[in-house]
Amino acid sequence: MKKLTILGSTGSIGTQTLNVVEANPDAYEIVGLSAGGNVELLIEQVRRFRPRVVCLASKPLADEAKLHVPFGTKVVYGEEGLIEIASEAEADTVVTAIMGSRGLNATLAAIDAGKDIGLANKETLVTAGHIVMKRASRKGVAILPIDSEHSAIFQCMNGEKRSAVKRITLTASGGSFRDRTRAQLEGVTVDEALNHPNWAMGAKITIDSATMANKGLEVIEAHWLFDLDYDQIDVLIHPESIIHSYVEYVDNSVIAQLGMPDMRVPIQYALTYPERQPTQTEALDLRRIGKLQFREMDFARYPCLRLAYECGRAGLSAPTVFNAANETAVARFLAGAISFLDIERVIEQVLERHTVAAVPDVAAIGEVDAWARIEAASI
Repeated sequence: MKKLTILGSTGSIGTQTLNVVEANPDAYEIVGLSAGGNVELLIEQVRRFRPRVVCLASKPLADEAKLHVPFGTKVVYGEEGLIEIASEAEADTVVTAIMGSRGLNATLAAIDAGKDIGLANKETLVTAGHIVMKRASRKGVAILPIDSEHSAIFQCMNGEKRSAVKRITLTASGGSFRDRTRAQLEGVTVDEALNHPNWAMGAKITIDSATMANKGLEVIEAHWLFDLDYDQIDVLIHPESIIHSYVEYVDNSVIAQLGMPDMRVPIQYALTYPERQPTQTEALDLRRIGKLQFREMDFARYPCLRLAYECGRAGLSAPTVFNAANETAVARFLAGAISFLDIERVIEQVLERHTVAAVPDVAAIGEVDAWARIEAASI
């Protein structure tokens, strides 16, 4: 039986991970759960899965939870609590499903404690890939990707030599506004942006899908996960989201991973790797789908993706600034403070103000991250 801790259990990936666990009750035991501020859902999850320890964002939230969780469940809070739960001795695997850069210290704590990582927090590698991958290698810890695109590449590269890879292609649905011109994006609403055509995801990642910032973050993540140069990483719009990504080899063979758009499949694969288990997800029927469409990526239409490539190639502090500026700009858009197109404008202006520098440790990353957020909030 695999023992799991889930960081971000009340979010989209966290709840779907618990769906996988619930469908295979004899295969998993939940050791720890963490949430931000959704106390009600966390309490419900605690009653269903009986973890040893849970974490909430603040002391008042933790005090509220203590009144309702079963006897014997420890309740912690804040950054220290998150690190404690991530390094919980009983867990074999830690699923990092916290949105944004907040998951970095907890992920590093889990690695230091020898836990395998089910990685659904791409910002961890975007901001600190040079630290995370080196430390995981030193500790002999597996980093198993949960994002559907990176899971697809991981599966397509199984058993193949890295030197035989010519390039990889990450597919993108195109998001909520894939059929709109840039002129038609003026004045779009939050509700329109949150109406993703294929995937059920959290608000922030849905907006990132519409701006293509999410795909940019995935490009940087893929660079670290698969040790590939940015010239070897392509992006292609694929509206149906059936081909989740593919790998082209030096002999011009292409291996792709296909399936219905359902995050429970890559989640379960990360939990069961190297084995495969049946799922309750819908089977792929290409006869019913009929055809698959592809569009070349337009960097003028999606400037956030262009900026992400530029930051990835620049390296050092640039990806951290890109991520922090994007997180802040998206939060401002969701709050109604700026327009949809202002998201990319804020990111670009913050990057123009930044002088790229080395970020050798977590403290340096934190300083750059904080600077970028202040700048992004002021524009």
